[in-house]
Amino acid sequence: MPLPQSATVWPPPQLDGITGHLEQWSAWYSGDVHRLDEVHRRHHLDRPSQYRGGVQGAVARSFWGRPVGDLTQPRRQLHVPIASDICQASADLLFAEPPTFKAPQTAAQNRLDVLSDDGLHTSLAEAAEVAAALGGVYLRVSWDPTTVPGRPFLTSVHADAAVPEFRWGNLIAVTFWWVVHTDGQTVYRHLERHELDAQGLGLVVHGLYVGSPDQLGRVVPLTEHPSTAPLATEVDADGALIAGRTPGLCVVYVPNQRPQRRWRNHPLGSNLGRSDLDGVEPLMDRLDATWTSWMRDIDLGRARLIVSQSMLQNHGPGRGASFDLEQEIFTPLNTPPGSIASGAGAGIQAEQLEIRVDEHASTCQELTEAILRSAGYSAQTFGSAADGDGMATATEVDARNQRSFTTRDRKIRLWRPRTAQLLDKMLAVDAELFGGSYDTDGLQVEFPDAVQESPDALAETAQLLRTAEAASTKTLVQLVHPEWDDAQVAAEVALIRSEAALADPIGQGEQLTGDPLDGTFPG
Repeated sequence: MPLPQSATVWPPPQLDGITGHLEQWSAWYSGDVHRLDEVHRRHHLDRPSQYRGGVQGAVARSFWGRPVGDLTQPRRQLHVPIASDICQASADLLFAEPPTFKAPQTAAQNRLDVLSDDGLHTSLAEAAEVAAALGGVYLRVSWDPTTVPGRPFLTSVHADAAVPEFRWGNLIAVTFWWVVHTDGQTVYRHLERHELDAQGLGLVVHGLYVGSPDQLGRVVPLTEHPSTAPLATEVDADGALIAGRTPGLCVVYVPNQRPQRRWRNHPLGSNLGRSDLDGVEPLMDRLDATWTSWMRDIDLGRARLIVSQSMLQNHGPGRGASFDLEQEIFTPLNTPPGSIASGAGAGIQAEQLEIRVDEHASTCQELTEAILRSAGYSAQTFGSAADGDGMATATEVDARNQRSFTTRDRKIRLWRPRTAQLLDKMLAVDAELFGGSYDTDGLQVEFPDAVQESPDALAETAQLLRTAEAASTKTLVQLVHPEWDDAQVAAEVALIRSEAALADPIGQGEQLTGDPLDGTFPG
């Protein structure tokens, strides 16, 4: 049970070069402008080259994380949440329509239908969104009879709260950690380690540590904090959970995309996934700068009146002066030639600066398209004006979103086997803790098509095929109802033929055998 020793540096050294990027991606995903500024300034971005002129200084500086010397200036940076839009779109492309799970055994299928409720599909969608931001996500089988009785359930752990161990690209162990309490410089951390014992059974080991912001500190009993106290009665003397030990880890790692270009030579990072935000951070930085400049133009472009000082109403010593916009009559003033009062405004001059709308809009559009293209998505997926007018067929939609659907297919190849592995483990834990026996060999996970034809288009296609005598009734039913299984298709075919027989009692139509009333016609 290799939980970390006391007085260990935390986060551990093997995450050097990884933690900083995870924090930056997390900041972009959150959209918190204060966090963006703080993270960019803290992670090696406040350096002497930022204060230099010329090309070197311009490259070193970024919109977020300006040098410390600028902190006294008022900040009015605005943020375009394109990072969170990308991550949400990634999850929607994968799990907007839930996948279907098929088990070879009836008992396993029935139990899988119970376990795969909306909560499981919601957890998968949430995990996919976080994976797009941080490059991957950990999914684990959990159980808690006190809060979710009678069944295991699915939870996720984010990549910035994990210390994984890989062998030949396969996850063999992982340590999750959370800060559960902070009191000044005293930090309580809960560590949860997943590993395999000598028999290949999955162990879950818990530990509570008291240390400092950069030191793990010493191990203390689980009962010393309310968040871990309930675990004290569920673990053995070594901190390992007593129940739920079944073959394989209780956790799988799902990379967002592979390969990981940034850390391809890093002993740990090469096994991690690639964030959708990886490599587009400078473009997102310039998009925020452009958007802020645009809004600044709007602020500066507001109409302003410049009036002669003699037209202001004095409110007395120390109380200032004001100008009444509703005043209709002004006393004629004897002002010298060339003064503001001698102009056409008779003492009042209107000023309004130009707002560079077209320049900013085109720049934002170009940056947005470059960001989406580099992240692996089509602009049309995000409601671009290039979508066109009117209704589009599934083929037209697929053509417009081809880049996004290619990225979706790449991600499905990573999600499908790991989701099947997770469901297999969930059924094993369910049988161990809550009874039952399931055969899960050959368990399949099927993702629906990204774009489906409308019922009207499918019906029209079916009618044309029927008129051309180019498809059987069974094929037409499968075309109109692609989500149906063989039993549902056969039942519908029998019902259609029985209705056709009733409408043609003298046998002018198809020669069929069987009783039309009980639907025994062949499918």
